[in-house]
Order: sequence, then C-alpha cells, then structure tokens
Amino acid sequence: MKQRITKVHPADNVLVALTDLQAGEEAAYQGKNYKVIEFIPAKHKFAINDIPSGGQIIMYGVLVGRAQSDIAAGGLLTITNVEHAANDFLTGTNHIDWNKPDAGKWQNSTFNGYHREDGSVGTANYWLVIPMVFCENRNIEVLQEALIKPLGYGRKKTYEIKAQELISLVRSGGGLDEVLYTEIGNDTAQAKQNKLFPNVDGIKFLSHHGGCGGTRQDAIALCGLLAGYITHPNVAGATVLSLGCQHAEVSILQDEINKRSPGFNKPLYVLDQQKIGLETDVMELAIRQTLAGLIQANTYTRQPAPLSKLVIGLECGASDGFSGISANPAIGYTSDLLVSLGGSVILSEFPELCGVEQNLIDRCVDESKAERFSSLVRAYSQRAEEVGSGFYMNPSPGNIKDGLITDAIKSAGAAKKGGTSPVTDVLDYPEKVTKPGLNLLCTPGNDVESTTAEVASGANIVLFTTGLGTPTGNPITPVVKIATNTKLYNKMADIIDINTGTIVEGEETIEQAGERILDYVIKVASGEIEVSAVRHGQDDFIPWKRGVSL
Repeated sequence: MKQRITKVHPADNVLVALTDLQAGEEAAYQGKNYKVIEFIPAKHKFAINDIPSGGQIIMYGVLVGRAQSDIAAGGLLTITNVEHAANDFLTGTNHIDWNKPDAGKWQNSTFNGYHREDGSVGTANYWLVIPMVFCENRNIEVLQEALIKPLGYGRKKTYEIKAQELISLVRSGGGLDEVLYTEIGNDTAQAKQNKLFPNVDGIKFLSHHGGCGGTRQDAIALCGLLAGYITHPNVAGATVLSLGCQHAEVSILQDEINKRSPGFNKPLYVLDQQKIGLETDVMELAIRQTLAGLIQANTYTRQPAPLSKLVIGLECGASDGFSGISANPAIGYTSDLLVSLGGSVILSEFPELCGVEQNLIDRCVDESKAERFSSLVRAYSQRAEEVGSGFYMNPSPGNIKDGLITDAIKSAGAAKKGGTSPVTDVLDYPEKVTKPGLNLLCTPGNDVESTTAEVASGANIVLFTTGLGTPTGNPITPVVKIATNTKLYNKMADIIDINTGTIVEGEETIEQAGERILDYVIKVASGEIEVSAVRHGQDDFIPWKRGVSL
C-alpha cells in the first residue's frame, strides 16, 4: 500500500501528508496509525501530539515555528495557528567528519566541455554583448536585431507562425468570431536556422537597469557580476558597450576581471560611445568586432574533462511542501557525489537558510569560514529588519498555499540542497568560487537574482528544484528544472526536465534519484541534452542591487 504520510526527522512533532487526508481518516507510518481531525491537504503538516499555545514546532529536526494557539493532535498547521520561530546560532565547534557517499561508479567519468586557458571547463560556448549602463540598452537591442537571425541563432517560434496565420485571416476580412474561434496550425516545432559558427552556442545580450544613479558599491558589485560572466568558462569572449560617464566604469570592470582571472586573455572589445561619437560608427565597429570574436570563439570544440571541473549551482523556486522531501534532498545527494569527485557546488539564498545556520556553521572547515557566514547572515537580516521586513516574511503566497507556512519550514527544506559535505568556503556577492567542495554564497532568495549570482560565481550547471513550476533560466548556463512531484512534471512538461515525485510515491530512494540526476548532469554538460530553459531561450538575468531583497 502506498505510503500516505511521512516523518522527515525522528525528532519532529509533525507529519507531512503525501496525499489529501479527510477529517477522521487514519494513516499509518512505521507501524503506527495517526488520525487526523480535519482535512489535511497533500503537502501540508499536522500535529502528532497536542501542542499547547507557545509550544515548539519541530521539523527536519529543528525549530521551525511556535503554536499561536492550542493545536490538537491530528490538527492542521496553518498561518493562523503557527508563527515563524528559529533557533539562534553561534560560532561553535566545527564538526567536519563526513561520511562520503560511494562515488566509485563515476570515478573515471568525464564530460565533453570547452577547455579554457585558465584551466576551467565550460559546458557551453557563448559570446556576450554587455552594456556597462542601462543607457546602452537600446544599442544592445539594435545589435541583437542585427546579428541573431542572420547568424542563424534565431528560432521561428510556433506562436509567431500562429500569429501570422491569424493576421492573414484579419487581412482577408475575417471578423471577431473568426479570429477567436478559427482553428489554426498545431505544429509545435521550432525551426532552427543553420549557424554560421557551429561551435558557438549563441550570442547573449545581458541587458540590465544598473550602472549609474546608485552608490559606488552598487557600481563595483555590478562590475564584479559582469566580470564573473566575462571570465566564465561558458563564455569565449565579449563585446562591451560603455556610454563613458557612468558609475560602473570600464576601469572597475577591468580590475574585477583581473581579480577573477589574472592572466585573462579572452577576446574583449570595449566601445566607448562618447569617445567614438556617431551611433552608426559605434554599431558598425561593434558588429565588426563581434564577428571577429565569433571567428575566434568558433575554434573551440568539446573535449573530455574530469567531473571535478563541474561547478553546480543549487537553486529552488516556486517551492511546495514536497520540495524538502523529494527534489531538494535528491540534489543534495547529487551535490555530495560531486564533492566526493572533487567538484564544487554552490548553496546560496541566505534568507532561505534561516533556522539551519548552526548546522552550516558546524560544517565549516575552519573558524574563519564560520565567522564569515555568521557575519554575512546577521548583517543581511539586520538590513531586512531596518526596512520593516525580515527573513520570516520570505514565504510567497504560493509557498504558503502549498504547505510552507513559515520561513524556517521553507528554509530547513531548502538547505537540503547542500547535502551533508563540509563547507569549504563562504563567499559574499559576487565573489568567485575558487575551492572544490560546498561553497556558501550570499544572495537573495529571489530565484533569478540568486541564479544570476551563482553563474557569476562560476556555476557551469544549475540544478533548480520547483514544486509549483517556473520557467527560470540563464543566458549562459544550462538550468536543469527538477519537479518535486509527478503532477507538476506531467502538467508542465514543456519547462520541466526531471521528475523526483518518484520519491514521494515510493518508487525510488533519495539516493537513487540523486544518482540519476548526476547522470543527467553529465549529459547536459556534454551538450548531449538541451534542457527546457535553453530550448525556450529563457535568458533570465537580474543583477542584485545590494539592498534588501528576500
């Protein structure tokens, strides 16, 4: 019989409903029956025993909330009877003994990637066009229009074809009813043109709304982020457009590039509009130089590389009550496997580590890392409090509706993405990963801001778990979308790549799913699988303006 409820940690005083439970219904877990006294939707939690007002709510073995009123055994936990609570944390004794998973199966495995002169290996090969300031965004758009389709990177989407059919119908005299109800073509294929540069995956245009009008710190952070993309192993070179007077100066960008890649020798073309003058001259020079760069980029081909060259970003978004039970611990196991093989993983979203800080502090390899993590978390939390917010306000309406009713519940499940390995480094935004192992990176919980930052720090693959569904992608790094439940996987199959609902359904273990995900990652890294976000051109890119974003 299929399991209908589960307990995440032995110390928990709540159970999770894996299916809808009706009032008065009983469900068994490990030989004991539990009766619910009201309707418990799937993914939501109910009390194992009576919990008095003010009593602790324990899940994942940690404090995740307090009862705001008495909760009877079998009663549903809601936002009206539970409030956020989490344990404080200290810089304590480090416990870095670690039972490594058996990664022998992959010990001699490789992926086919693009080898760069600095020793890094890309999972893709892109050319970038970047504005230093928002004033150049229009020029970026002009370049995009001039280059994408003629070079064979444009895709004629189904919707464009359908729109053309309907426009033709209007031109021929079709009225309202014809436009609304006439059947049109159902071909969903995307015709891809022949590329002039077959070894270049594309040209990506990183438009943004920063570069001027902010603080000097904003400008430095933006330049650091852009430098992270320019020096990224998935990037062969870049064309940079500068107005000439913005806060985000080219000299700052060059300093940030040198920090990340002291021997930087990729082709980099920088155009200063105020020095060049006429827009026509700027555009012609930008086109010439970009084409020259693409000729160089096209000389790279995929070659075998050890899995230690993989840097995996760990992300979650549109999470649900199954995220911390299926997809997150599954990629946590994938993370542990990769770390065992000498690779690097990045756990970010600091607001979503609320309540598990002590666990991560205890896993830091030395006291300096523990202190830095503690300091970054406290400073971030304080800034949130100063503007009338807080980490406890992090769950979205969608999160709450699907069972994540406090930030600590959400965070304890989100942290499972980081597996169990020691924390080898702690990075502030937008620093670069330089050490193998688990890296903690200070970013917001905002999906796109965090994913954008992980890639800037060096992630050449991102594993992104979701329980409700989101199309989030990145311009240069494949974002693998992983469903926490089978219903979502089937419903949004066009944007989801992997299903871990099999864990909830008892068809495979967390470890088996984690191994399956690693095999999938190797194929993506080798260019054998094109993930949904890449196929759809989902190029989400949002720099974090260093303020309060949860």
